[in-house]
Amino acid sequence: MKKSEIFLPKVEANPDNMLFRFSLGQALYEEGETRACIEHLQKCADSRTDWMLPRILLGKALIESGQRETAEPVLKQALDLAVAQHHEEPAAELQELLSGF
Repeated sequence: MKKSEIFLPKVEANPDNMLFRFSLGQALYEEGETRACIEHLQKCADSRTDWMLPRILLGKALIESGQRETAEPVLKQALDLAVAQHHEEPAAELQELLSGF
């Protein structure tokens, strides 16, 4: 069973539960379903201004789906959060991703 198949019914039953939604979005991303994960990761990013992880995955998914211009501000927000929250490894990864723009 795919991980996304575990979280899809949970999101359908509790659409406002952002932890379930993030888990679904993350699973879809990891399964290569980048277009399908964008909606869920966007809702997570919109739900909290300080939530870095959905922004990182959202930015990567947008790049992979050919939406580089949309990805850039998302990744910049994620970088700002990584720096503010002292997450050095994600900050370095985001700086590398953004250097390609």
